[in-house]
Amino acid sequence: MCGIVGYIKGNKISLQSQIASIKHRGPDASGDCYYHFENRYVGLGHTRLSIIDLDQHANQPFASINNRYVIVYNGEIYNFIELKESLILKGFKFRTNSDTEVLLTAYEYYGSKVVNYLDGMFAFCILDIKTQHP
Repeated sequence: MCGIVGYIKGNKISLQSQIASIKHRGPDASGDCYYHFENRYVGLGHTRLSIIDLDQHANQPFASINNRYVIVYNGEIYNFIELKESLILKGFKFRTNSDTEVLLTAYEYYGSKVVNYLDGMFAFCILDIKTQHP
């Protein structure tokens, strides 16, 4: 499975050593992103084990279409196809075939209640860049 790391701190630090330490969890790709909000820094990192969508556009950290949200995610959403179909009926568009994008889009629609709509095993962090809250 993939690996995720992150922090909220008063200063920016690189996640490269943490990402390197979990590379065995996701040898196919890795990435990180950093944000500065007033008096704190947020860093998110990910190592990827490509299973569902092998395209590099599904790599993480993954940003929503409107760039408001960023996610790092590890796990499997068993009902992601059904969830995606219901979101398409609500007017949402998708760029990838990844369960990551489905999870992030479902969060956009359902907010923190998204976990009530998920069947699976998972851990994730979603950062709302507009409100500056993870």
